[in-house]
Amino acid sequence: MSRLSSLRQQFTPSRVNIGFSILCFFCPPVLGSAVSFVFNGGGLWSVLLVAFRKRRFNVDPAMMALTIAIYAYCAANLVASLVNGAIARDALRLVPLVTFLLFPISYSTWSITQKTTLVRVIVLSSMAACFAALLLAVIQQYGLGMRAKGGAGNAIVFAEVLCLAVMVCVAAALSGIERHRNVLICAALGGTIAIVYSGTRIIWLSLLLTGIAVLAINQQRLRGRNAVRLLLLLSAVGVVVAAVGFQTISGRVDFLRADWDGLGAQGNYSTSLGFRVALWDIGLKAFRETPWFGHGVGATQSLIRRGFRDQFGMDAGFNHFHNGFLTALVQAGILGAVTLAAIFVVAARNAAQVLRKSADPIERFGATMIVIVVITYLTAGMTGILVGHDILDSVLMVFLVSGTYLASGRQAPLPQDQALAPATEDRPLLPATQ
Repeated sequence: MSRLSSLRQQFTPSRVNIGFSILCFFCPPVLGSAVSFVFNGGGLWSVLLVAFRKRRFNVDPAMMALTIAIYAYCAANLVASLVNGAIARDALRLVPLVTFLLFPISYSTWSITQKTTLVRVIVLSSMAACFAALLLAVIQQYGLGMRAKGGAGNAIVFAEVLCLAVMVCVAAALSGIERHRNVLICAALGGTIAIVYSGTRIIWLSLLLTGIAVLAINQQRLRGRNAVRLLLLLSAVGVVVAAVGFQTISGRVDFLRADWDGLGAQGNYSTSLGFRVALWDIGLKAFRETPWFGHGVGATQSLIRRGFRDQFGMDAGFNHFHNGFLTALVQAGILGAVTLAAIFVVAARNAAQVLRKSADPIERFGATMIVIVVITYLTAGMTGILVGHDILDSVLMVFLVSGTYLASGRQAPLPQDQALAPATEDRPLLPATQ
């Protein structure tokens, strides 16, 4: 019994949350789909905890607004399948929406962790992920002679989730919430090099845009000597990245130029750029057929294969249209695209309110996390997947849950803590005397 009691003391809810958070922020670029098992498994376990009143359902305005937007998107996809009479066909493809539906439950259980503890876990886990991702990228680039894919198994997904980890390190270093700034900068540099090795051009743009946003958020701390140091640091980082990744960068730029020339002069749609242009054309025509409710999530692959055959005389298949909002328009129509956009609009609005009103470094860091994930996903979604991939969906929820809690939420007490509070207050400080 003493061993069991000791084990229970070690595995307290707060410690379990810390371990869960470490995995959620370390896994995406390094262990890939493991983050999906961790987040969804934790969310389903949280459903049981809330149902059995082991956790308190935590509600605040920012979380509630985001929940409404997320649930509206899920409902739009369900309506699209019902309208098309394809609920049986689409059933399995609707299951991944559970990741989104778990948002308020995961928020409620995640928010029992102290904010200062959660911030440190997020920063250190992201830092470790950057170093581990660099090691994987170097092995894949030079040992295996391939584009870096990390543990995600997909160069684009690897670069996208790693971009988030890099920007978390940069935000932590600039905001001053973590003391080990030099190590954070080294981690961000290593992650950036790994992203370059992935050859994912759209994430190179995302790195630039998110970097500018993080600098703008922390501009008050970047004055005088700090501004000079930052300029020198950025110059040094630029030189290192250019020197290490010159061959990869120039090769990817040459590929893009060749694809562009081939598409314009010869109408060659069998290149990376050509496939995207063809997909966008197929997608727009499919959207015009059923603009309001779309074709349902299960019709995408057949529409793409038929479009390539009929419009371009090619036998090619994809499971999305290489544009997040176009994919939403085809699958769930205008209703689906509007509700998907609402998720990012509401998240950005929540972050903007905090950044405008709050001077608390932890709240501003949470808001910065939201800004980072919104810019990264919207940029990457222009030419790739926005939602609908297990890793990307889970990471989006991880950042929205933790970022919203840090920026706007309040810590949720455990039910046993609430039960003990009145008892403690009612108990006399000294034993009664006769």
